[in-house]
Amino acid sequence: MVHRREFLMGAAAAGALAPIALPRAFAEAQGADAAFAKVMDDFARRDLVRAPEQASALGLDTGELASLRSQLYDRSIAAVAADTAENTRRLGVLKGIDRAALSPAVQVSYDTLAFMYDQRARADREIAYGPGGDGAPYVLSQLTGAYRSTPDFLDNQHPVETREDAEAYLARLEAFAAVMDQETEMARRDAGLGVVPPDFVIDKALPQMRGLHDVTPDASSLVQSLVRRAKEKGLDGDWQGRAGAVFQAKIQPALARQIALLEGWRPKAAHDAGVWRLPKGEAYYALSLRDGTTTDVEPEAVHQLGLDLAKSLTAEIDAILKAQGMTQGPVGARIHALYEDPKFRYANTDAAKEQLLADLNKQVEAMQARLPKYFGALPKAPLQIKRVPKFIEVGAPGGYYNQGSLDGKRPGIYWINLRDTAEVPTWTLPTLTYHEGIPGHHLQLSLQQEAALPLIRKMNFFSSYGEGWALYAEQLADEMGVYEHDPFGRVGYLQSALFRACRLVVDTGIHHKRWSREQAIRWMADTDGDQVSTTTTEVERYCVWPGQACSYMVGRNTWSRLRDKAKAALGPRFDIRKFHDAGLLAGAMPLTVLDGLIDAWIKTEAA
Repeated sequence: MVHRREFLMGAAAAGALAPIALPRAFAEAQGADAAFAKVMDDFARRDLVRAPEQASALGLDTGELASLRSQLYDRSIAAVAADTAENTRRLGVLKGIDRAALSPAVQVSYDTLAFMYDQRARADREIAYGPGGDGAPYVLSQLTGAYRSTPDFLDNQHPVETREDAEAYLARLEAFAAVMDQETEMARRDAGLGVVPPDFVIDKALPQMRGLHDVTPDASSLVQSLVRRAKEKGLDGDWQGRAGAVFQAKIQPALARQIALLEGWRPKAAHDAGVWRLPKGEAYYALSLRDGTTTDVEPEAVHQLGLDLAKSLTAEIDAILKAQGMTQGPVGARIHALYEDPKFRYANTDAAKEQLLADLNKQVEAMQARLPKYFGALPKAPLQIKRVPKFIEVGAPGGYYNQGSLDGKRPGIYWINLRDTAEVPTWTLPTLTYHEGIPGHHLQLSLQQEAALPLIRKMNFFSSYGEGWALYAEQLADEMGVYEHDPFGRVGYLQSALFRACRLVVDTGIHHKRWSREQAIRWMADTDGDQVSTTTTEVERYCVWPGQACSYMVGRNTWSRLRDKAKAALGPRFDIRKFHDAGLLAGAMPLTVLDGLIDAWIKTEAA
């Protein structure tokens, strides 16, 4: 997936586009609100032109924006410099607006944008490497780079309904090669500054790159996605020959250049895992932690929070396991024994994996029946559950979510990694589904897209808010009683929370306390009992995406704290449905802004 920051910055070239229609609540606003709505509309237009993939993902690459369907995000050094200038301009625009003159609801949008652009400005002032500031120091890794995100985007988000769509797909194939060369140039520049991924990151990225490169056109997912879908729509043409020619003449050579770059780095690559070893490494991590948590929390405080939570969650799991007759050994070892128990496993076959997907859909249906008691607004967008594409599953996380299009034509997709069913035993699956699907990411992001918000707010994603919500959704499912007759399922829920508590310890351990990769893997696997293979993938993720892993538990604690605060203030007048609607229908925002929003909602409800 493309890093969130790539959707926040716009290029000045969008100025000539016609305005995008705003939701009625904003279009009919008066005075200062109306003026600021126009500012946000301009920002949104620029962002869409800057990020054509986002325009396609949202279903907005039509009309005057139709040309975006044949383009990809410009990853050149010059484009990143233009983003910096545009960010400076936006901060100037915001400073010229009287925030006090805006209505309370619109002040939320103002504060949200102000945080975003201030965060980017801090990164631009202090950091001179990476694809645009803090949060992802390496242009190319097992999780970053167009080589990883673009094939998935083309197959699942680029539409192929008409001949024009197919031609646009071919244009994007050519653009894909150019984008990879842009990233190669940027990565080479960063290497000159001393920014090279650790050896183990290179070792995970290279097989993925080679897997995309070392195939014939008739076996390439990039080519066959177009061929298959064009055939389904009855679009005559030599799509195999044309796409195959682009793959051989442009994409394979661009991939070969990236492979050669990483192979050249590998003999001298460091093994140290943390960003502390990079130029201005401590400042980089501080910025990354702020980007992930949208707070100014200190690394040491995050580390201690993780240790405290790990201790309390371990005790709770211990009690359940003892009640089930599992009394011997550390809790981590007993959880690991659950992973190894064959009665909790699906067979590691394609047929069994299809059955697993069918069972997940049944869990979603059962959860949908419970939602009306907890939410006033429910999403209209449907949810699909799919396997992570095989060529990226080795480096991909256990599950993730892609939101649907604004027009509802493409559903939200919950991706689950089925590289090895031993990594996803049955007692872990309900919690993962509640996190990625409902009442987690799918519910939150769909409601955001369907709410009466300005377009730029529909496009926002803050990890602390969104991932925090998804982790809170796991807690909410437990409170709904879904594990009343499923003690091992509840162990799965608690182990998921323990896993996120461990992330606080490990992320800060790697980047602040200078833990090694091996130390982090050993501590985490021993504490939460997860498979070593899964833990290794996770720890290596934290190494290339510092700070993001801390967003989950910091965000969950904020949602829980604010709910407790509202219940204490409102007493019998507290309605959980109204609380959820207040927090969700206002769209994603920094946690500091969410605090103020809920305080205002409490005052309104009390009155």
